[in-house]
Amino acid sequence: MTQNPLHHDYPWTTPDAPLVVSAPMMKITLAKAAVTVSANGGFGFVAGGFDLSNLGKDLSEAAELVKSQSLSLHDGVLPIGVGFQNWGSDLKLALEAIKNHPVAAVWFFAPNQLCELLDWTREIREATNGKTKVWIQIGTVAEAVEVAKTSKPDVIVVQGADSGGHGLAQRASLLTLLPEIADALAKEGISTPLIAAGGIIDGRGAAAASLLGASGVALGTRFLASEEITIAKGYQDEVLRVTDGGVSTVATTVYDTVRNIHGWPQAYNGRGVANRSYLDAVHGMSERENQELYKEAMKQGDSGWGPEGRMTTYAGTGIGLVHKVMPAGEIVKSVQQEAINLLLKTAARFAK
Repeated sequence: MTQNPLHHDYPWTTPDAPLVVSAPMMKITLAKAAVTVSANGGFGFVAGGFDLSNLGKDLSEAAELVKSQSLSLHDGVLPIGVGFQNWGSDLKLALEAIKNHPVAAVWFFAPNQLCELLDWTREIREATNGKTKVWIQIGTVAEAVEVAKTSKPDVIVVQGADSGGHGLAQRASLLTLLPEIADALAKEGISTPLIAAGGIIDGRGAAAASLLGASGVALGTRFLASEEITIAKGYQDEVLRVTDGGVSTVATTVYDTVRNIHGWPQAYNGRGVANRSYLDAVHGMSERENQELYKEAMKQGDSGWGPEGRMTTYAGTGIGLVHKVMPAGEIVKSVQQEAINLLLKTAARFAK
């Protein structure tokens, strides 16, 4: 039977199945989604993003939801995590929120320089007496080795090139990135658990990631089609409509430009569904005109999405595997069960 190697640190998670994590997606993965995932044996993360002005409120809501679910505090911390986009986040605001409502883990992503995470790691560990574990997301072998030696995270999140939303513009898919990182860390005598992210939608991806060296998997695009997520219907409908994600999604900075978002480190871009905003940019439309048209699309509500729409649909290449909206808890359990069945079937096939 497959064992969850992180169950000891996160005892509400299913002990005999791969760990399933809901990735922190800014303004989308909030308290209800995070708590629901954890209440069903996974690990839910609230998205703090780069604007932490609402984080305290989100964690207060999560604390109330935990009381109403079949969950309890573990060692004084909420059974959820918080994700930060470090290039724009305020450490003081993060500490204030986490001191009021300590969480089981924090997830760091996209600092301007990896060395900036040293302060974040030290201060959050000090603020919670080490009860809040530190997860750091990376996209290359070099990044993995550096953070493992410097910040010494409790978990490293390995983000492959198939992921939706933001990530390094130059990186490999999980198929090669994950085992190479596992080998590189082992060579250094480092045994930090790895969470696989990028292109994993169902139990098949979770089983494959387990065989490649992951202790668990983080899903983003799949949870865009969950009932508890905070998402516009037009966005969610687009996730269900689109197929052939390697062709229909593109990695670009256009969607940051049209939304007038600045500050992402130069090495990053964002994967989303190719739409009119993107196509017009490719064909030479000025940034200013594209931004104005985007503002007009925002007034259209759900009709602002679609193949000829302009609204951003961040999603990974696995989008074509998402076929229906489901409760977040059912997604967790279905991914776990399918992964277990496949791993057991594979083991039996090759048993002598």
